[in-house]
Amino acid sequence: MDVTDPTLYAWVLATTFGVSMLAWVGIVVLFLRDRVLERLMSLLVAFAAGTLVGGAMFHLLIEALEKKGVKLSVFVWFVAGFSVFLLLEQLLQMHHHVSPNHRHHKKPVTYMILFADGLHNFTGGLAIAGSFLLGVPTGLITVLSAAAHEIPQELGDFAILVNGGWKKKKALLLNFVSAIAIVPGGLVAILLAGRLDITFLLPFAAGNFVYVAAADLIPEIKHEPELKRSLLFFTAFSAGILLLLGVKLLGA
Repeated sequence: MDVTDPTLYAWVLATTFGVSMLAWVGIVVLFLRDRVLERLMSLLVAFAAGTLVGGAMFHLLIEALEKKGVKLSVFVWFVAGFSVFLLLEQLLQMHHHVSPNHRHHKKPVTYMILFADGLHNFTGGLAIAGSFLLGVPTGLITVLSAAAHEIPQELGDFAILVNGGWKKKKALLLNFVSAIAIVPGGLVAILLAGRLDITFLLPFAAGNFVYVAAADLIPEIKHEPELKRSLLFFTAFSAGILLLLGVKLLGA
């Protein structure tokens, strides 16, 4: 499709906004009692860690390598994304300890996941718009793949926010705010088509995801003393990884 075609903008706006609405998937949790949700939260955190690792490795990093080839720069940006989040968390932790009002603070990981998911959704918008430039059928296939990817990941992100101290309704709203970044991502891809290469955002976001999973989520579940619950957490973690792998294989 031509970048001057109004139909292109209509397709991109409609589909990216539709995908962003998947952030509300966590609304089902509002109907659970707090006691039930508390019991499920550790499993959801383990699942979220798996979806972040799977999304980083099987989607963002693979896509970057497909676009750029096996180049050092891809891995440099991946490490940069990991390292920047290490620094960011250190700064957030300092602020958390210096402030006298600790009880109003949320875990630093919640702010980090919102930023990382916003960046990830922005790159998703770039991919969707880029695929529509190749034709409507290609665009729709990309949208379906993105939607299948987003459902488990958005549920995992919601679990991270609630586990990090946000109230359920506020967590849903913030999750949607980060998800809506997919819309400007789509518009930027159309407006700058062929003029600006921002593929580096893919491995950078992948590094963000891996840091959050490895540094903040996995430590919460790996010290469980009961073998049964440890195996249950590992199963939830593996389910998140395998689900994202399955989405990739089906979309390949």
